[in-house]
Amino acid sequence: MSVLLALAKGRRGHPLHPPFTDATIGAYTVASALGVLAVAGVREARTTSGWWLALLVGLCLTVPTALAGLLDWLSITRGTPLWRVATAHLTAMVSATVFFLIALLVGHHDYVRGSLGGAPLALTLFGFALLTLGGWLGGTIVFVYGMRVLAKEDEPALSAVSPSGLRGERADSS
Repeated sequence: MSVLLALAKGRRGHPLHPPFTDATIGAYTVASALGVLAVAGVREARTTSGWWLALLVGLCLTVPTALAGLLDWLSITRGTPLWRVATAHLTAMVSATVFFLIALLVGHHDYVRGSLGGAPLALTLFGFALLTLGGWLGGTIVFVYGMRVLAKEDEPALSAVSPSGLRGERADSS
């Protein structure tokens, strides 16, 4: 693996896509919760601002998250059950991103005005539902198919958490 590709995908046993997803999902979760609170009238101007800014942060974080995920997806053998699940995951996540982007654009006036309307909230919540589906499919990729998992239960702790990679890797482990 080239150095540039290793930087973009992460090292063996330490892929970059999962930690990026944590940050991205967190931002979209905050946006969804703030949107509900804004429409419920809880400090409406502030929660509307928070909703819009959280969506913006989520969309910015989506870029490295999606790039790392795309690199992983490109390494999967086409037509396999793993590829089908990964393609459904990719489709759900891209769809969620589109809904979050539309919510951000449609809701910009609401952000400026300090009062969130029903349409931007509905778009946000639909995006969040797609995000949840995509996350479940992503979990299937890792926890059912074991993609990018080394499963080395006896690896010494210091070696397992080392940013320089696992020591003593066998050629047959992936």
